[in-house]
Amino acid sequence: MKNMTDHFIVSFLQRFDDHPFDVTFHGETHHIGNGNPVFIVNLKEEIDSSKLLTSTSLALGEAYMKGDLEIEGDLFHALDHFLGQMDKFSTDRTRLKKLIFSSQSKKNQEKEVTYHYDMGNDFYSLWLDETMSYSCGYFKAETDTLYEAQCNKVERILQKLYLKEDMTLLDIGCGWGYLLIRAAKEYGVKGVGITLSREQKKRFEERIEAEGLGDKVSVELMDYRDLKDQGKTFDRIVSVGMLEHVGRENYELFVKNAEAVLKPGGLMLLHYISALREYPGDPWIKKYIFPGGMIPSLREMIHLFSEHQFYTLDVESLRRHYCKTLLHWERNFRDHLPEIEAKMGKEFTRMWHLYLSGCAATFHNGIIDLHQILVTKGVNNELPLTRWY
Repeated sequence: MKNMTDHFIVSFLQRFDDHPFDVTFHGETHHIGNGNPVFIVNLKEEIDSSKLLTSTSLALGEAYMKGDLEIEGDLFHALDHFLGQMDKFSTDRTRLKKLIFSSQSKKNQEKEVTYHYDMGNDFYSLWLDETMSYSCGYFKAETDTLYEAQCNKVERILQKLYLKEDMTLLDIGCGWGYLLIRAAKEYGVKGVGITLSREQKKRFEERIEAEGLGDKVSVELMDYRDLKDQGKTFDRIVSVGMLEHVGRENYELFVKNAEAVLKPGGLMLLHYISALREYPGDPWIKKYIFPGGMIPSLREMIHLFSEHQFYTLDVESLRRHYCKTLLHWERNFRDHLPEIEAKMGKEFTRMWHLYLSGCAATFHNGIIDLHQILVTKGVNNELPLTRWY
């Protein structure tokens, strides 16, 4: 076992010494950190030094996708130890400017959203639960299934919105529609969902027809920027996992459009992946998973709401719930690896496995968070004095 090496990649990895691990390369094993290794990195090919220094995330992510880098043991376990040290990653923002700061025009953002969500409903059906919920669940009990956690999450959101029969509810970024369908069936509201994904719209419309809710629920292909021009208003607004696609330059535009269609005193719940500070995003995630994705900080959204006379009623972190949700998805994904690989290819399959495991690790380490913010447009003195939900 050696600690000294002429290989740049091994020398580079020595900076990540918070947790001990081994690196095997060209028949040699190199130990990093102190103590027994908690995981092993098997390198089959040298990784270009300039790529590592330009973006550690891209260089290591692409090496894993191609099979040039293998992790011995549980992928989440290894990433959980490694990704807690992302402050040691190298990122040349000047060289990566076009990737990190992509255009936030309507046309480009529609292209970025459909890239991720129009992969095919059959693909997502393999590893999501029956509700087709692609966002953080809510685990009331340690033993809750993924399906139960997603049902819990939707019910918690609907309770926070203090819904009453015949209220109107707008879902910005409605996904496959489970939330609006449940709101219509359980609370008797009239719901409208908007999405940029044709695949999601198609499945949502099938669900509406199957449930016989054509007079209660509808879905439209629409950009949030067009809301203010529709001439409609709503008693309640919800947006789950959509703000991450808006981009920092457009957060205020998003709030303004919500403000334009929410009735005075109306409630809005924003459920989104958040960050402790303002950060432009991870290059690998932006290139391969969520083009244009940007994670807002909690403080900037609270600030924007207050600037537009939205009163904050409640803020809740579901960070650990999202880690559990992602581990459920990762397990389901792993259970269908042969089928996914046959359908999407080996490199794609490795890429998505890395994405699901890596995201679980970043939530576990607090690199990213998940917040629900509940606000009212102006003052609302009609709500219960306590957290009614």
